[in-house]
Formats: sequence, structure tokens, C-alpha cells
Amino acid sequence: MSKGLPLFFTLLLSLTVHAENWPAEQWSTGPTVTGPALQALETYAFPTRDDTTRQGIRTDALLVIHDGQLIYERYAGPTRADTPHLTWSISKSLMSTVLGVAYGEGLFKLQDPVLKFYPALAKHPAMTMADLLHWASGLDWQEDYEYAPLKSSVVAMLYTRGRQDMATFTANHDEYAQPGQAFRYSSGDSNMLSAALKSIVGATRYPDYPWTALFDPLGIHNAVWETDASGTFVASSYAYLTARDLARVGLLMARDGRWGDRQLLPKDWVAFNREPFAHYHANEDDAVPGGHWWLNRTVEGAAQPWPGAPADTFAALGHWGQAMYVIPSENLVIVRYGDDRDGHYQHNELLKLALKAFAAKVQP
Repeated sequence: MSKGLPLFFTLLLSLTVHAENWPAEQWSTGPTVTGPALQALETYAFPTRDDTTRQGIRTDALLVIHDGQLIYERYAGPTRADTPHLTWSISKSLMSTVLGVAYGEGLFKLQDPVLKFYPALAKHPAMTMADLLHWASGLDWQEDYEYAPLKSSVVAMLYTRGRQDMATFTANHDEYAQPGQAFRYSSGDSNMLSAALKSIVGATRYPDYPWTALFDPLGIHNAVWETDASGTFVASSYAYLTARDLARVGLLMARDGRWGDRQLLPKDWVAFNREPFAHYHANEDDAVPGGHWWLNRTVEGAAQPWPGAPADTFAALGHWGQAMYVIPSENLVIVRYGDDRDGHYQHNELLKLALKAFAAKVQP
């Protein structure tokens, strides 16, 4: 009888324990998905388009990870599997993730004044790290893009008056609200976080820190992150990753900051990222702000932003249709790169079609 116990427990464990999949140098592949639902997704994501007008949806890459395995991948145009693509504002969520490693090292607290790490904020001593992560600095910032360049703070920061030192340019703005009391999306807030990180980890570690802290542990070897003339990473805009590499960050977040046996991000950091900003009031923004991530959560006065997806969906989003969606309840990470200039691309539509194509088919 005693000889049978090990076999019994082995069989029992094989039925109850699900082995996790983690990417090695390459992603392992799961079952191929086919059928009408996939065709509908591809029709939406990869339509015939006249690039001379730059009108309509243009998807450069679409990649789906289920349960740690690559189950779908398609590229278009010049983008390939080994192309580091400009992520635009997905860079903001990447900076939050890098900061999470420093937070786990005990190098700062969410309620620390940013002034402690960034003296250029002497005019704004009450601003905290959490305020910046919520895009709630209170600074009078205008996040208008190429369609309204004359009044745009971000255009001036990236391309004209502020491009030499983007964080200092931001810090010199006046306040329109008390820090932490109002949401106003700001690429400048993200670049002040990047400048604070330089002091948090030290000038010696800083130039390599995104790699040593995050990219290398995840097996990301081809990331590019531009700096401004002051040597500060442009956390608002200028990180470049392949779709496969960005999906590694999504898997890390889907699994609450754990990578294999290592808790790379503290669980409370990931929980903070995925909690809505308490003083957010719904407006025309497409999703609910968390800690430098975007959430599919209901808030007072507004319905769920993406009703076609589960409420636990959260995302890193960027200009012209860059997106990484993380759906923990479905064990899915979806990366989408594109070049959409006219607003035709809709997050909810892609999520709805992707879930029809993949969620029902990948259940055990």
C-alpha cells in the first residue's frame, strides 16, 4: 500500500497542478487558431489600405500570447518579428515598470515628494511620486499633438523649446490644481519620473538601469530607449521594442510581477498600477488611468470603457494606435502596433474580435 502512495499523489498532482509556460530565448508556440472569428479579426486589423492618404486602419503587428505561449502573430509593411517598433506612450507604462523594480529595491516610496529626487521641482514641493504616476502633477500642461501644435506643451517639449531637457521644461510650468487632486494626462509628468529615477538609482546605474532592472531579466535584448540632451530617458515617447519583447512585459504584469521563480515587481506595485486614480472624473479619455497604465474599470459617471472585454483588462497605450492589452482572466496578452492617423482604430472593437477568436478556443 505504501508503494502506491507516491504514484497516487503523482497522478493527483498531474490533474490539479497546471505547469506554467515561460518564454526562453524564444516564445514557445501553442495551438494554431483558425476559423471565421479569426478571419473577422484580420479583416478589421489588416484591411486593404491606400497608404498615400494615411486614412483608415494600418496594423503593423498583431501578436497574441495565451498562457505564456505564442498562439498568433502577423506583421505588415516594413515591420517584422525582429523590428523594434516605436511604442510612443507605451513608453510611459514601461517607465512605470522600471520604477517598480527600484521600488522593490526599497529606493523610494509612493508618497515621497518628487523634490527629494528632482530639485528642479522646488516650486512644487508637495508633488509626490504617486501624483506623477497618476498624471496628477497639477501642472498646467496641454497634451495636444500635431493637430494643434501652437498651444501644445508636448510638441514644444519633444521638438522645440523643451527638447534639450524635457523634465526641466515640464517643471517650469505653473500649477492649475493642487498635486494629486486632478487628472490631466501629461507626457511631461512621465519625463519628470524619468528624471527622478536618475537620482533614485544613482547616476552610475541610470544609463543601464532599464536593461539591468527589467529588460535583461525578461530576456529582452533589442530594446532601444532614446534620451534627451541631458541624458534622461524620454519616458513619454521614445522606447522601441519588438512585439515579442513587449509581450514579455505584458506577461510579467499578467502574473502580478513574477517572472519564473523571481518576484521582479512587488505585488503591491502591480496592484497600485491596476487601481483607478481616486480623483479621476470621467471625460472623453478612452480608458481609466491607473498608475501609468490604463484600466477597463467603471468609475462614477461612466461605463466600462471597453465593454467587449473583461473588467480586469488593463493596457499600455500609445499614439497612432500602439497598444498592449493584458487580460488576466483569459490568460491573454495582445500586442498591437500600428500607424493610425484618423481615429478609425477602436480598442474595444479589436478586443471584442480578438476575444471571439481566441478566448473560447484556448480554454482547456
